[in-house]
Amino acid sequence: MLVVATAGHVDHGKSTLVRALTGMEPDRWAEERRRGMTIDLGFAWTVLPSGGTVAFVDVPGHERFVPNMLAGVGPVPAAVVVVAADEGWMPQSAEHVAALDALGVGYGLLVVTRADLADPGPALARARAELAVTSLGTVEAVAVSAVTGVGLPELRDALDRLAVRLPAPALDGPVRLWVDRSFTVRGSGTVVTGTLGAGRLRVGDELELAGTGEPVRVRGLHRLGAPCAEAGPVARVAVNLRGVPRDRFARGDALLSPGRFRATDLVDVRLAGDPVADLPATLTLHVGSAAVSARVRPLGGDTARLRLGRPLPLLVGDRALLRDPGRRHVVGGITVLDVLPPPLGRRGAAAARARVLAGLDGRPDLSGELRRRGLVRAGDLVRAGVPVTLAPVVGDWLADPGHWRMLADRLAATVADHARRHPLEPGIPVEVLRQHLDLPARALVEALVRPPLRLVSGRVVAPGSDPLPEPVIRALALVGEDYAAHPFRAPDTDRLTAVGLGTREIGAAVRAGVLLRLTGNVLLLPGAPRQAARVLADLPQPFTLSAARQALDTTRRVAVPLLELLDRQGLTRRLPDDARVVVTD
Repeated sequence: MLVVATAGHVDHGKSTLVRALTGMEPDRWAEERRRGMTIDLGFAWTVLPSGGTVAFVDVPGHERFVPNMLAGVGPVPAAVVVVAADEGWMPQSAEHVAALDALGVGYGLLVVTRADLADPGPALARARAELAVTSLGTVEAVAVSAVTGVGLPELRDALDRLAVRLPAPALDGPVRLWVDRSFTVRGSGTVVTGTLGAGRLRVGDELELAGTGEPVRVRGLHRLGAPCAEAGPVARVAVNLRGVPRDRFARGDALLSPGRFRATDLVDVRLAGDPVADLPATLTLHVGSAAVSARVRPLGGDTARLRLGRPLPLLVGDRALLRDPGRRHVVGGITVLDVLPPPLGRRGAAAARARVLAGLDGRPDLSGELRRRGLVRAGDLVRAGVPVTLAPVVGDWLADPGHWRMLADRLAATVADHARRHPLEPGIPVEVLRQHLDLPARALVEALVRPPLRLVSGRVVAPGSDPLPEPVIRALALVGEDYAAHPFRAPDTDRLTAVGLGTREIGAAVRAGVLLRLTGNVLLLPGAPRQAARVLADLPQPFTLSAARQALDTTRRVAVPLLELLDRQGLTRRLPDDARVVVTD
């Protein structure tokens, strides 16, 4: 299907031409017919000589209804520029063509109407010259009379040739259906219409409502007024939605493929049009069928940051239009460069950002995105319109290879430095490394650990580091003599201090597994529990705490936590009267 929008000055015969070609009435409202002018969008279609179909989005020409005109032109890939032979080029002709140029519409036809009322030559020559310096360039032109029918067959043939020239749409792309109408059909519920520019819609599909992410289900589809099970691009479609009230939708909303778009209210753009430095602080952004306010922050000579009045599902490379409604002036067209722009809080950040944007052209570029961002979630790039062809480094995270190597080098250097400065600590905690490297997730730190580094109990351990420094080993040898004589007598604090075992040294020894902490500074050797169980097995069963203490030749300070440990390890079992028995295999 060829979908085209009409464009041109008010009362130059756009609707009359559509009516003559299709036999359908594009003006939907009684007020439009009474006043003889299009106020809102109209839609009509017909079959071309080739057997293909052309659908027209008929837009209003009056200057007061330019926002309605832009809502119809925005999603459409081609335009028919209409100029009346008896009036020629007019102010709204210029504004409509400026809008087409700003949106980057590069395919279209020039139709000079009312050829029965005046020589079409002068109007044709002026219009050709005006279009030649826009994105439309040199277009095929046809002079017609909707009254006499002169030129209508040639126009039908020209529409067929236009359809052949259009680039193939993205059949497997994500759906982004900008809503231009919504209404209720009795017995069916809510229906929305729009121009499907990419992707496929099927009955039963689940879509998302832009802005809220609310899931909606396609109950039915209509294409050219007839029901269908599937619709592909480019096409005018009506979508019947299940269980969604009509007031949930307005012009400018969008239906989206789930997980393929991210609504954003902050974008960096390149402007082709008025100088960025001369722009007013607030303009109106027109994209698809949406029109939202946009606060402008100039960055470079032709780049700016836009803060939108509400989030929109935009992609890198989208074309849109900025308009000053107060002056009724098309400021220019924008190309979206970034839908995930960084903050500009630091001094000099805006100038640095302008330099980055100067090198962007609005074409999705995975390697460039990774180079600029270093780390980014694959889902964020997909929802920005950037195809992802690389495997993540961990989870959903993608990394620029050079940046990833730099992070690995920094991690290794940080771990080695920490080992030198804190010899009693068993490596550096992953969370400390995450903060030091300014990484957004702990999983990224863990993914950076490569031999000879090791990940042990939430810490990254340096290669070749001894589990315990020499002074601690000597201190342990001294208390080892105490344990050899009395294995169940824990040295007191004075004794530990005397041999050089302070809090940090004890912690290092416990983590290294050469001391067993029962509680606080009550310390035994790691093999003490099983050795105690063998001693207690020789007692008459069951036995009391007092009997255990005497058998183990220790104090209550040690016996109580030791027996509780034996209970937890299943070496003893505590009875209701607080006596215990040794559990035999």
